[in-house]
Amino acid sequence: MDFALDDTQTEIAALAAKVLGSQDDPWRALASAGLLALALPPELEGDGLGVAEVAQVLTEVGRAAAPVPAYAALALGVLPIESLGTPAQRAEFLPAVAAGDALLTAALHEPSAPLVAEPAATARAGDGKWLVNGVKTAVPYAAGATRILTPVTTAHGSAVYLVDPHADGVTLVPTPTSSGTPEFTVRLDDVAVEETDLLFDRGAVAALHRFALAGALALGDGLLAGALALTVKHIGERTQFGRPLSAFQAVAGQIADVYVAARTVHLAVTSAVWRLASGLDADAELDVAAYWFASQAPEALATCHHLHGGVGVDETYPLHRYSSAVKDLGRTLGGAAHRLGRLGERVAG
Repeated sequence: MDFALDDTQTEIAALAAKVLGSQDDPWRALASAGLLALALPPELEGDGLGVAEVAQVLTEVGRAAAPVPAYAALALGVLPIESLGTPAQRAEFLPAVAAGDALLTAALHEPSAPLVAEPAATARAGDGKWLVNGVKTAVPYAAGATRILTPVTTAHGSAVYLVDPHADGVTLVPTPTSSGTPEFTVRLDDVAVEETDLLFDRGAVAALHRFALAGALALGDGLLAGALALTVKHIGERTQFGRPLSAFQAVAGQIADVYVAARTVHLAVTSAVWRLASGLDADAELDVAAYWFASQAPEALATCHHLHGGVGVDETYPLHRYSSAVKDLGRTLGGAAHRLGRLGERVAG
């Protein structure tokens, strides 16, 4: 199977890399370049593209370890609303994100339940509106978001509501992250939500999870590639006993292990995103890629730090941005044990 990028995806990746390498505000630069509008429909001045093209942007964000809210805004907001939302919802929320003026995010996790398929959070009808109750954890950029895509359980099954994080009954509790990315526990106490803020698709929770996994994995693919490139450059330039570090057999073996991990993750991620973009069943591939990243990426980044020696723990050197982002992303995926358990359930089922 050929998973090579088409011309459009190649151009998007090159443009994103150029923009992120500039000295301007990278978030505003992405918006000015039109890279936040890729998935918007043409009637909203977008390009009408999809998850494969957005994944290229996220990969380049990861490759640069850029401190921008691209994962939350695009994978957790734009893609699911564009796919599942009504024309009115798209028109209300997406253009401002594409312009870099607003954010969207999603509440995927509950206490001890990452990417929960059957949410403990509930929504019930009351006084002409829906009343949402529950606790969501690890919600990125919740305080700055226009809406939080919030999976809930109703009397008719699961659904996703667009919750205003500043509505009455919403409590935002900041929680720490490795990278410093803003993240919150969100407590919902009879939060009133209009019927127009419901994503009507019956499979909305599963679709949201697919976009979230694809986006996280594309970002992680870039993070691994960027850390590998940084480390290869370092061991090629740093000398000891008159020879570059890369000339030593032990160093060469360790960087080869990082390369193998990065390429294996890349192949798994590319396969999963390709299937999702092609309208095929991508759940198994997403689970495989998520396990490979969660299990291999932290070890690979530890090796990169080791090969950098003391430079690797210097906060003025960029490697810590990659390793801290990988830690946060691994937690977002639920960790290696959780991902392995999901694969086990798939095989047993």
